[in-house]
Amino acid sequence: MPITRRHLMTSAAAGLAGATLFGGKAFAALAKPSSPVTITVVDVAGNLALTQAAMQRYTELKPEWASRIAFTKAPAPELPAKLKAQQNAGRLDIDLVLTGTDALSAGLDQDLWTDLSPYKADLPNLESVLIPQAFKMQAMAKDRGVVVSYYPSGPLIEYMPDRVPTPPTSAEELLAYTKANPNKFIYARPSNSGPGRTFLMGLPYLLKDSDPRDPEKGWDKTWAYLEELGQNIEYYASGTTQTMRELGEGTRDIVVSTTGWDINPRVLGVVPAEAKVGTLAGFHWVTDAHYMVVPKGVSDEKLAVLLDLMNFMLTPESQAYAYDQGYFYPGPAVKDVTLAMAPQESQDAIKEFGRPEYDQWIAENPLETPLDADKIVAAFRIWDERIGAKKS
Repeated sequence: MPITRRHLMTSAAAGLAGATLFGGKAFAALAKPSSPVTITVVDVAGNLALTQAAMQRYTELKPEWASRIAFTKAPAPELPAKLKAQQNAGRLDIDLVLTGTDALSAGLDQDLWTDLSPYKADLPNLESVLIPQAFKMQAMAKDRGVVVSYYPSGPLIEYMPDRVPTPPTSAEELLAYTKANPNKFIYARPSNSGPGRTFLMGLPYLLKDSDPRDPEKGWDKTWAYLEELGQNIEYYASGTTQTMRELGEGTRDIVVSTTGWDINPRVLGVVPAEAKVGTLAGFHWVTDAHYMVVPKGVSDEKLAVLLDLMNFMLTPESQAYAYDQGYFYPGPAVKDVTLAMAPQESQDAIKEFGRPEYDQWIAENPLETPLDADKIVAAFRIWDERIGAKKS
């Protein structure tokens, strides 16, 4: 979960009142519900920081479709089992899940998500509306979800320059630093942390492993490195929030980070503004996205509303909220959504706490999509068994 507060960004929301919903798309195939429905949304990715205000705006603009949207949060590793139990009992009380690639992959592996391919006519042409790298991330959903937010992610290292005057510039230097400074480096369990999983998936590129896309047969160097690194780590945090708090409090000097996890905690004062970020030699971005997915078992009436909501969330007006306070920087998944379209609060935060070098790093370094769903599941399992279990 992100270290972020939810704010309604009312000035920007007011500007949506006269907007053309859904880019002028007609919805002849969708059956309007007989009465307004209540939608329950579960967020396991911290995505509400980017989408809640727009979703609330949807109920104001389409009260005949949705009377209310109830928002809850849950840890990503816990959701699949909860959903499976509800589906088996025929008592599903979750209508929409906002997830990263972690729970998306677990849900694909367990066949938890509704196949949206029969409803493509009721959704925008995703190749046309999504930015190219976000459309590559869309392929990971296998028609079981729709990308709603995107960012290049990481892995980056974040550090306090007063405590780390000469930061590591390679994976080997990072390992040497942890040996010389035990327990001063931390990262979170990859299955519940965006920075944790980008670090896990980025290491094979940094270490020039034999196959960066095969954690079972191609990550010999990566697993050996993580085992050695783990000898100098006190524990693995359950989520990224804890790592940022410990960096801000001075318990740790270096943490694994991403563009958004660098900007947002500094906006909120959890991490000092003077914190710095860096890349390691051989750096490849491992991109990330958040998805809207519908659990199997949702009624047809609610599914019609959810498809309508998905269209609304992919309009430029709704996407502009995704800049937030830098949590998923930049955030928008659709084309032609500029920072100037975002609420003033977002513009001010990015202006003060953003980093000019990010544009250069994005332009100059390769962007890799995350592992396919089955490979992500395998990577998380191996990490839990070989790395995480040694600190439990």
